[in-house]
Amino acid sequence: MATYEVKQATIEDLPELVDIFNQYRVFYRQESNVEQAQRFLFERFEHRESIIFIVKESSSNVIGGFTQLYPSFSSISLERLFILNDLFVREEYRKQGFGQLLLDAAKTYAQQMNAKGLELSTEIDNFQAQRLYEGNGYEKDEAKYHYFLRVRR
Repeated sequence: MATYEVKQATIEDLPELVDIFNQYRVFYRQESNVEQAQRFLFERFEHRESIIFIVKESSSNVIGGFTQLYPSFSSISLERLFILNDLFVREEYRKQGFGQLLLDAAKTYAQQMNAKGLELSTEIDNFQAQRLYEGNGYEKDEAKYHYFLRVRR
């Protein structure tokens, strides 16, 4: 029976992390760009701007999934929160509980940091992800609209 390890990624995991991060971007209809993905992740580690959890199958040491959290704050509640910005599981590892393991790691980390909570968004037609999130207690925000202003062309 396969065993899995969930851990907070470090810069030493960067070579293996770049591949799955690039796959994630391609999944969301971005052009493959391994060099840019590596630079982006290196900068997040270097500047301590995100927290990344990975899940590996112990026997193969291959990263089967990852989630990336960005720290944020609420001026209204005066509390820390985390944006669960990315969650991705390789297709061959789906429906094996990797997504659940990553959500659990993110929740535990947020609790350890005494955060108010975790915030995320997903595509409207990503029903599988919505079921996973709602099954874990995430609630759709029915009270607010989220906007985006592009400032660079």
